[in-house]
Amino acid sequence: MKHAREGGPVRYRARVEYDGTEFAGFQVQPGRRTVQGELERALAHLSGEPRIQVKVAGRTDAGVHATGQVIAFTWTGSMPAKQLGPAIGALLPRDVAIGPLSRVALDFDPRRAATRRTYRYSIWTGPRSPLRSRYVYELDEHLDVEAMQDAANHLVGRHDFSAFGRVQNTAIRTLYEVRLRRRGHLITVDVIGDAFLQQMVRSIVAALIRIGMGRATAKDLVDELRSPGRAFAGAVVPAQGLCLRRVTIGPSRQRDNKKARQGP
Repeated sequence: MKHAREGGPVRYRARVEYDGTEFAGFQVQPGRRTVQGELERALAHLSGEPRIQVKVAGRTDAGVHATGQVIAFTWTGSMPAKQLGPAIGALLPRDVAIGPLSRVALDFDPRRAATRRTYRYSIWTGPRSPLRSRYVYELDEHLDVEAMQDAANHLVGRHDFSAFGRVQNTAIRTLYEVRLRRRGHLITVDVIGDAFLQQMVRSIVAALIRIGMGRATAKDLVDELRSPGRAFAGAVVPAQGLCLRRVTIGPSRQRDNKKARQGP
């Protein structure tokens, strides 16, 4: 682990929260508004440099929110962390916020350091709610949550999830837990894993909703998981119901893998 010399570059880590409604995703995209773009714009303004690259634990798609995203960047200026954090926050728009900065090793990469990520998908089955609509999927259907949970348990463990997401290198992922809860009209689906394919959580939730409606069974879900194509014709739920709630940084992978092998 390389640490900065006195007066040299310093690497910082921070938690970031954002409302993804008006963003084209986290990652920088030419001509489009992104979370990374807003963070790097603030850093460039404070440093006077053309760009300070922001690394992230998990890229989120357009419309997806986060309360526990983790970022890292290298700072070469003289402003200390206690002043730098608030200065960055003051330059960010209302839909992005940054937490306190923590100093880390110069080679710290949040994506590689993350041992698990926790996503929550929220489904609202009650009367239309304008104040909730930015953060939930409004669905005027009765859902059998017990049947959904029974099916979800089959996804826990290490599998090839290519049927549930867009694959770049490998589709092998480990899910430690898929937990459903109903509180009145609100149903939440918490999915905890080591890493995720693009659209993976939204695809899993779409499949569970199909089961909750009685249009598919747990066996159908297992069959789709093993199929060569996209599960249930590639159905995904809308982005606004999804939130990255937590990123765990640290050496807990061995414990988590043991839990995943044991199953629910």
